[in-house]
This record gives sequence, structure tokens and C-alpha cells, in this order.
Amino acid sequence: MLRIRLMRIGKKKKPFYRVVVAPSQNPRSGKCVEIVGQYNPITDPAHIQFNEERVLHWLRTGAQPTDTVQHLLKIAGVWEKFQSNSLGDSTPSAN
Repeated sequence: MLRIRLMRIGKKKKPFYRVVVAPSQNPRSGKCVEIVGQYNPITDPAHIQFNEERVLHWLRTGAQPTDTVQHLLKIAGVWEKFQSNSLGDSTPSAN
């Protein structure tokens, strides 16, 4: 199963994270399929950046975000786009 999760790349006491798509069996800083964003909690306010098109693609194909990434997606507004698209797809068409 693919997960959308954080990969730490910062120095000691200065965390910086990449948001990656990786198999759930891989270690935190192991191989990843694709980098889809970044998160810097040190800045005020925290810097959150996503490639929305790729994140939505991976969510539609079944990748599961971790709790932290899901919270970041909500802050960035990407989660609402995914929810509205998935709800819109499930409504029957009026043919």
C-alpha cells in the first residue's frame, strides 16, 4: 500500500520535511516513489507547499495520507478539493 508521508531531511534541531509518496513498508527516510511537496515547521507561519495535481492523482489512485499529512492537506486546502471531487464522482448522472 502506498502512503503519503513526511520524510525528514533537515539538520539536527532544524527539521525540514519533504512530503513523499512511498510504500508503507519502506523506512521513513528510505526510497520514495515521488516527492509531492515540502513542509518547514520552523518558519513563522509554517511553510507548506504541495504539487496539488500530483497529490490529487495519488489520492485518487488509492494512496493513504498519514494523520499529519492529512492535517497539512486540510490547511493547504487540497483535502477539500479531493473530498469534493470524490463526492462529485459518486453522484449519478442525469441522463
